[in-house]
Amino acid sequence: MIKTVGELGARTMSMVRWAGEGALFLLPSFFGMLAVLRRPRLIVQQLYSVGVLSMVIIVIAGFFVGMVLGLQGYIQLSAYKAESALGLGVALTLTRELGPVVTALLFAGRAGSALTAEIGLMRATEQLAAMEMMAVNPYERVIGPRFWAGIIALPLLAAMFSVVGIYGSWLVGVAQFGIDHGIFWSTMEAGVEFREDILNGVVKSAIFGAVVTGIALFEGYFAKPTSEGVSRATTRTVVNSSLSILALDYLLTSLMFGGLN
Repeated sequence: MIKTVGELGARTMSMVRWAGEGALFLLPSFFGMLAVLRRPRLIVQQLYSVGVLSMVIIVIAGFFVGMVLGLQGYIQLSAYKAESALGLGVALTLTRELGPVVTALLFAGRAGSALTAEIGLMRATEQLAAMEMMAVNPYERVIGPRFWAGIIALPLLAAMFSVVGIYGSWLVGVAQFGIDHGIFWSTMEAGVEFREDILNGVVKSAIFGAVVTGIALFEGYFAKPTSEGVSRATTRTVVNSSLSILALDYLLTSLMFGGLN
């Protein structure tokens, strides 16, 4: 029993230490935001790398998730003769939950792992040390642009996921099952609130973007300078990012939609 409690305490302290080190690592990126903005070209390059190159998987996944939601929603709602609410149900599910969460998980798997591998290889080949020797701040030149690009890109990708998902559900509900086109869109328009639903989803996505990108950069920066070390850091990025997204989603949903009141 004592051994179990001791192991649990050690794991807890390790997690707290990891979170503290990550926060201290990212502080210069927050305080150096103006320095990063003076080089917008770097942010644009990283937006292409983490955002544009992730669009294909986001769009395809959003379309099929929307189709599945449309199919399952129609099956459940038709039992209560409430098929007209399909558009509203799908829109709320995507904008509030599935859009930000699934996009963040896909983003962690594609862009997060790529960032960790990139930074880890820069550390292994001593490129970061060379920058410091030439009086170039790695936070302003490497870490900052990637960090802020992740925060900007994820809300945009989540919005694309939700829009494509809604059209996927429309294809199933209207084209396949014959729900009235006007009712599908009018119920959605009447029930979806900008601040409560869309804006909260954007806030969630931005927070997820900061967490995923921060974890990816942290793991890459402190990865062991070997191929095995970079590989393990990439795996930790995907695992830690996924768990963080799911835990934060519950907390943010409770705060935003009154679950803790």
